[in-house]
Amino acid sequence: MTEAFSLKDHLFNETKVAYLGGLFADAWDGFDREGFQADVMAELLPLELTQRQNLIARVLEQKLPQDLQQSYDIIQAALPAPCDPKLSDDDFGDFIFAPLGDFIVARGLDAPAASLPLLAEVTTRFSMEFAIRPFLNTWEEEVFAALDTWVTADHYHLRRLVSEGTRPRLPWGKKVQIDPLRPLPYLDQLHADKTRFVTRSVANHLNDLAKPHPAEMMDRLERWASTARQTPKELEWLTKHALRNLIKEGDARAMALLGYRADAPVSGTISASPDPVKIDTAVTLDVTLNCPETLPVMVDYVLHFHRPNGKTGRKVHKLKQAKITAGKPLQLKKSHKLKGNASTFTLHPGPHRVELQVNGRIIAETGFELTA
Repeated sequence: MTEAFSLKDHLFNETKVAYLGGLFADAWDGFDREGFQADVMAELLPLELTQRQNLIARVLEQKLPQDLQQSYDIIQAALPAPCDPKLSDDDFGDFIFAPLGDFIVARGLDAPAASLPLLAEVTTRFSMEFAIRPFLNTWEEEVFAALDTWVTADHYHLRRLVSEGTRPRLPWGKKVQIDPLRPLPYLDQLHADKTRFVTRSVANHLNDLAKPHPAEMMDRLERWASTARQTPKELEWLTKHALRNLIKEGDARAMALLGYRADAPVSGTISASPDPVKIDTAVTLDVTLNCPETLPVMVDYVLHFHRPNGKTGRKVHKLKQAKITAGKPLQLKKSHKLKGNASTFTLHPGPHRVELQVNGRIIAETGFELTA
């Protein structure tokens, strides 16, 4: 049997730890390479990914000088050449440098003048969006002064840090206390970036704003479309990615930004089979749409899950983006697997409901019984 892939073992392992230790040994004669590797490996294997990252940072703290500037000089000397030297937008960097961000936060949070330039250097080897956030919360003006220069940096990893590090809802990231609208002028610049690594971050940043500030984020998208500083194809991709949560919620303005009419005169039916259906099998959804006009449609289905407490869960799924022809039925079919062991939710036997959503508007519904 093939052994399951382990991300933590792929990113943090004995070979990677030896590589990092070798870089520090080459940079500083006083570095205890063997002791560093032995101390890390003595605790590494039972730990999860983030715990491994924290462990490596803690051991580095023990092995490097206590003097802040001396330790920073050693880190700077130990860094390899920046990733992707040709700036071809195809290098995410090496995760083994992530612990350096933990080290800088632990040692240098009280010294932004020394720490921020080092974070800028490290981020061109691996992104420091998690490490920059404690500095934002402690030294907001100092960090924004640095962002003012980083937003036009030559290396796209540093430009991306401006967007990714200030995201209001960065997954697994420390919450930042800044005004969530303050970074928007940076996004005005970065949306026109030539690298997808940056524009993907801009789109995710806007998506973070979709719930608390939907009008402001859509205002930005409209402005960018009017200024045409980004290529039409990339701006279209960015816009779709930024609006993904608003589209799931059926927001009429978001639909219009993507060219879909919320008031489109579409009618339709949806049916589910078999009924009942067992957990760990699939339910098949059959959809028929009709419209007196020829126009684009975004078709989603909303699955309402039964819960033992009487409440229901709700999840929107994509079905089809298509063009419906006047007077000609559009027929769609979808097989939806009802996994009993999903990592993000638990299925419970009972009545389930499915709504058909077209251009953000619910036009039909059906139901089925889920059994164990």
